[in-house]
Amino acid sequence: MPTLIAGIVAVALLYAALNIIKGADPKWLAKIIRGGGGVVTLAAALFIGARGELAVAIPLGIFGAGLLGWSPFGAQLGSAWGNYGPGAWKSQGQKSQVRSQFIEMTLDHDTGALEGLITAGPETGRVLDEFTLDELIALARGFDAESWALLESYLDRRFPAWREHAQGEGTGRSGSEDRRAAPSGKMTTEEAYQILGLKPGAGRDEIGKAHRGLMKKLHPDQGGSTYLAARVNEAKDTLLRNHR
Repeated sequence: MPTLIAGIVAVALLYAALNIIKGADPKWLAKIIRGGGGVVTLAAALFIGARGELAVAIPLGIFGAGLLGWSPFGAQLGSAWGNYGPGAWKSQGQKSQVRSQFIEMTLDHDTGALEGLITAGPETGRVLDEFTLDELIALARGFDAESWALLESYLDRRFPAWREHAQGEGTGRSGSEDRRAAPSGKMTTEEAYQILGLKPGAGRDEIGKAHRGLMKKLHPDQGGSTYLAARVNEAKDTLLRNHR
């Protein structure tokens, strides 16, 4: 009889646990599992170490500490275990999109690579990688200031010395238009999410992390684009206003 009662209680507890897991936030659940695993692993390391098997206990302890978010080898190893620290943020394939009248630019958060797509005019649907420098400069003569600023961001990555070439060709572009280019209108919430590479409903912490990660790649002091950095800042401000 006691065994039957214990079995019923165990089944009930398991059912309740499964319901909690089913409705839990995946991020919260992952954090709980990781934390529990870290505590159990550290406890096992202490037990093994007390028996004198240090060759096994030390690496096991380091692994457990990594699960809890601490690593003696710095943030790089800590991030491998999903560390939530500010220096260990990983974008997990996130991409940002910025659009203008003629161009849609996509930034890969992990690599910092820029990819552009023509969205208006006779070359609609072609990617910027298909064009030579001379073709892009000729194409840009019909661009508005905002589209030109986006193109400059791409050219700076692909053709670092393109400005000298453009001046020699007499394009009339001095390279300062990105400072004067103004967005075509007030940024929408949808645009802000796309620029930061976030899904609708992202929290303040996610917005801040995405903003910091992008600014490291786009800030003018890091060889980035003044225009894109300004758009990222505007996206952050737009979304944070909705969280006040």
